[in-house]
Amino acid sequence: MDAFYASAEQAAKPSLRGKPVVVGGIGPRGVVATASYEARVFGVRSAMATAQARRLCPNAAYLTPRFTLYRDVSEVVMGLLRQLSPLVEPLSLDEAFVDLEAGGVEPTAEAVRAVGERLRRDIRAATGLSGSVGLAGSKMLAKIGSEQAKPDGLLLIEPGTEAALLGPMSVRVIPGVGPATAEALRRAGITTVAETGEAGEAELVRLLGKAHGAGLYALATGHDDRPVVAERDAKSVSVEDTFEEDLTDRVRVQMEIARLADRCVTRLRAAGRSGRTVVIKVRRYDFSTLTRSETLRGPTDDRTVVREAAARLLEGVDTTAGVRLLGVGVTGLADYTQEDLFAFAQAASEEAAAAAEAPDAPAPEEERQEESAEATEARPHRWLPGLDVRHAEYGAGWIQGSGVGRVTVRFEEPWSEPGRVRTFAVDDPALEPAEPLPLIRPGQPPGRPAVPSPSPEPAPGAPGASEGASAAGSSSP
Repeated sequence: MDAFYASAEQAAKPSLRGKPVVVGGIGPRGVVATASYEARVFGVRSAMATAQARRLCPNAAYLTPRFTLYRDVSEVVMGLLRQLSPLVEPLSLDEAFVDLEAGGVEPTAEAVRAVGERLRRDIRAATGLSGSVGLAGSKMLAKIGSEQAKPDGLLLIEPGTEAALLGPMSVRVIPGVGPATAEALRRAGITTVAETGEAGEAELVRLLGKAHGAGLYALATGHDDRPVVAERDAKSVSVEDTFEEDLTDRVRVQMEIARLADRCVTRLRAAGRSGRTVVIKVRRYDFSTLTRSETLRGPTDDRTVVREAAARLLEGVDTTAGVRLLGVGVTGLADYTQEDLFAFAQAASEEAAAAAEAPDAPAPEEERQEESAEATEARPHRWLPGLDVRHAEYGAGWIQGSGVGRVTVRFEEPWSEPGRVRTFAVDDPALEPAEPLPLIRPGQPPGRPAVPSPSPEPAPGAPGASEGASAAGSSSP
């Protein structure tokens, strides 16, 4: 999908169409998740600090992510991909590989191109958004093709043309080549894909080690036999928070770890899973990051067990200098818990009997904690730009800004004209948080775009040209 989060926000907010939009963390330590093509012209890109993005493009709309909306759109797109083939491998909400051969598509240039063009039309009709398609004989080439096709395009890489296409490209286009690997290759005089292949496997192994060097040589010479894997089972469940100010108070750090453990278990239970290993993540004031883990006797989804394990792990970590990020995760996932089933059944029976004798008794402490955590997550602590609201009199809208006890709301819907802005007190009882509206209005004619086609990417050498499509992802049959 093209600049997925930002394009979805433009489709949902008529007043932002054709204007720079940046989605991500909006605090002092926020990071850009996605920038619209209009913002990329100014050099804004994914993974950039939001503060730097504001300096480059001060007039952009800076919005909080709305993952509920993005997941809904993603499910629609993934459903269209599964109509093409039973082998669909999602990489993220906005990117997937599809094995067209498994879907019975004839392996000719004409046939696969027709499938790709139809897919793009279907995505536009179903979501109002645009996607870019790469068609090739391997996963690496398909991904590169989709990135080269952006925005709103299709690129077919036919057999025999791979070397001519890839040769001049930067070695960074090869999967697994990050900044450190690229720098090691640059010091050896290797900067392009062609130069990587010409260096030979032995030289790459000498520079990067056996596994990495051999794998890089294979990809650089167009050899990628990785299959499309339909089921990608989650290996872990985790949550983390970045704080606007470093946490130095030990009690506050302990409270945050307990809160994150509760959130992690809530997600674990929602997925119907349990886990055996509890992990904490601590990023300190100087950006140094450490993790600690503890493996339990068996899988669990018990809130108290996870919370206590996280607390024990935290005991061995010095946080006095300041903490900027905390995280709690559970790995070693299973579909069951290693509990004493007889003891569990007995406890459940005793609890039921007690409840029958005292039906008005308060809920167990664990239940109250879970309800409190869920209620806290559902209720925003403050009005964040981009989030949905509903006013008793004016209807649906979104937060444009807030401060000094006031909140500004623009009242519009995905299928309306740009709406009017109104200001309220932050505690106005008529204003409530709301769920995102669908991008396509029920009954809307198929194929009617909810947002205009994205602006072209800047030409090579223009501001932002180097950013490419890394923030947006792709649909890569």
